[in-house]
Order: sequence, then C-alpha cells, then structure tokens
Amino acid sequence: MKTAEVERQQAVLARFTQVYCRERHRTAALCDECQELLAYARTRLEKCPFDPKPPCKNCEVHCYQRAYRDRIREVMRFSGLYFIKRGRLDWLVKYFLM
Repeated sequence: MKTAEVERQQAVLARFTQVYCRERHRTAALCDECQELLAYARTRLEKCPFDPKPPCKNCEVHCYQRAYRDRIREVMRFSGLYFIKRGRLDWLVKYFLM
C-alpha cells in the first residue's frame, strides 16, 4: 500500500527523470533506459522496509544495485542543477525539505 510520502517521492523522482531524459537524450517521452530506471526506483521506494523512510543517500541499507544507484545519482544531480538554473527552487524545496 502506498503512503502519501511514497507517492510524493515517486512524483519527484518521475519529474526529475523526465527532465533528465528530455535534456540528455533529447526525447519528448521517456526513453526505454529511463523508463526502466524509473520503474526500478519506484519498486525500491514501495518496498523500503523503513518507516519513516530515510533519504536514500543517508540510508545504511542500500537497496539499489550499484549500477542503478550510480544512474539515479546522476539523474538527481543533473535535474537538481537544471531546476536551480531555471529558478525552479520550489521543486528543490519539496525534494530536500519534505
């Protein structure tokens, strides 16, 4: 069962992935690689054993496989800078403070 927090985190993850794919892969919709990454990340979020869920970067138990962890880190870094450069601080506040 999804909680509101998990749904919020999945929405942020989806938005960051969309920005990354649009800017890096130059596609209107998510490419296969980004769809796979997003599906994997959503599954990991839903299956997180901790309540409340800690931020993944602060978690002692890494449930992501190493390759996926590196890819999601790249997506978050790129998209975070994208939002800062375009004045979309509201997304970053939602991501980091809530």
